[in-house]
Amino acid sequence: MTQAHQTGPDQLAFQQYRTLLFSVAYRVLGTAADAEDAVQETWLKWSSADRSQVADPKAYLTRIVTNVAMEQLRSTRRQRETYVGPWLPEPILTGPDTADDVATADSVSMALLVVLETLTPLERAVFVLKEVFAFSHVEIAEAVERSEAAVRQAAHRARAHVRARRPRFAADRARQRDVTERFFAATTGGDINTLMELLSPDVTLWTDGGGKVRQALKPVVGVETVARWFAALATATYQGIEPGQMRAELTSVNGGPGVVFRGPDRVVATLTFDFDAQGRISALHNVANPDKLHAVTAGTRHELC
Repeated sequence: MTQAHQTGPDQLAFQQYRTLLFSVAYRVLGTAADAEDAVQETWLKWSSADRSQVADPKAYLTRIVTNVAMEQLRSTRRQRETYVGPWLPEPILTGPDTADDVATADSVSMALLVVLETLTPLERAVFVLKEVFAFSHVEIAEAVERSEAAVRQAAHRARAHVRARRPRFAADRARQRDVTERFFAATTGGDINTLMELLSPDVTLWTDGGGKVRQALKPVVGVETVARWFAALATATYQGIEPGQMRAELTSVNGGPGVVFRGPDRVVATLTFDFDAQGRISALHNVANPDKLHAVTAGTRHELC
């Protein structure tokens, strides 16, 4: 990278859209580390391009990062097919601006990212650009280097797929936070009755240890089973950490209320929530694979758009 590139207008343009680039890449890839790599590769391609031919830096940079992310997703898909237990996205700490914007928060929720995992790389990229960032079909066609007709078809398939698996409710953020705080208190106090009140009857707990730490290899389903799982945390040793040594904090994870569990020397897990139409917890996503906790351990708080 030359000195001119470090200080010139090309870097200013890149920095102006850096948050957008990470926001696109993270939603397409589902991991913060891969998204950062995609942004870095975008910078390298941008800094070596003939920018005199670039009329719209935002569109040009978005096209680069989308294609880089799609290519990464195609290669990581093969790794994920042999993953031990459920594969969950890499959690990220988010700021208050993300949590306050309901649409942005929903689009980076664990629940939606899990659904996006079931799309093809093209469908996922099209869905992100269309539904989250409101790009036109023409703009997306240029970005993903497909015909407009192909993009319209991919957008239709992706939207139908997501709607079937992720019903949208009017999000009452205050109620969600209240339920999360009550769940947090009930878990730390081992209060199984309160836990059962807060959970949907067919609640599902997904745990991701990646074969690195012991976790349930299949979803844990049902209010009583899930309630007992969390009530036991108050008295059980978890990953070699005694209950008295475990600290848990409520914070913003992936745009919503979440919990970070810490031992004396490390972050051991994150927990995020999805809610049903009545405001009860319908799904919990517990990420304990240490490979996916680097950003949370570092305390990196991502601003998203």
